Amino acid sequence: MRDVRPGWVYIIGAGPGDPELLTVRAARILERADVVIYADSLIDQQVLEYCRADARILTSSNRDLRELVAIMTDSARGGLTVARLQSGDPSLYGAISEQMQELQANGVPFEIVPGVSAVFAAAAVLQRELTVPGVSQTVILTRVEGRASAVPPASSLQALAQHRATIALFLSAALAGKVSRELAQAGYSSDAPAAIVYRATWEDQQIVWSTVGHLAEDLRLAGIHRQALILVGPFLTAGQASRSKLYDASYSHLFRRSQGSPEP
Repeated sequence: MRDVRPGWVYIIGAGPGDPELLTVRAARILERADVVIYADSLIDQQVLEYCRADARILTSSNRDLRELVAIMTDSARGGLTVARLQSGDPSLYGAISEQMQELQANGVPFEIVPGVSAVFAAAAVLQRELTVPGVSQTVILTRVEGRASAVPPASSLQALAQHRATIALFLSAALAGKVSRELAQAGYSSDAPAAIVYRATWEDQQIVWSTVGHLAEDLRLAGIHRQALILVGPFLTAGQASRSKLYDASYSHLFRRSQGSPEP
């Protein structure tokens, strides 16, 4: 079991919402952290119940990069343990690259603690497998271009959708009309299956079953504008016809002979 060390910054994935989906490692760090900086607009405050009563708890929504780095650097140099709580998993749309670069430049040691991503939480609450045999064995995690983030032409939704893989769209609920148009341009029919998951695993979680052509309307009717994941692909409606060979009685592998196969 790894130690939680003073003078270190821990960039932690707080998971999709449910505090019980925090990892054991993340909970141990929060229990010992002197300073906790959390993404207050995206993280359930119940996660903070893991923190010490005397921990200094700060929000990040009202601070820019310079302020955040200054707090983390000064605290770590003072021998304190710092927990930087991000929503979901920090490696996905977490804007941690610049934080890591600044910490490295300042000589501050840090560790990334992975978390449960919203895409996996969404699949769980939808009770769907993202990779269905014979339907899709590839998952594309992406977003449509918005005001805060440019998307390279080769990574546009229209280009990626040509692969007909399972698509999970982050940060795109407010641009649902654009999502529908780009998918249509890639050859998706208006009635192709889609699903919208708002705040997966939160108490106010909402699931909307939709289609490519009705995403914007269904989001509007549901009153959803943000904090929602859009999933698109035939995996949503794959039925009994698509089954893995892994547990098929007629399929042999290293650990199991098929029924009726001769003894070695």
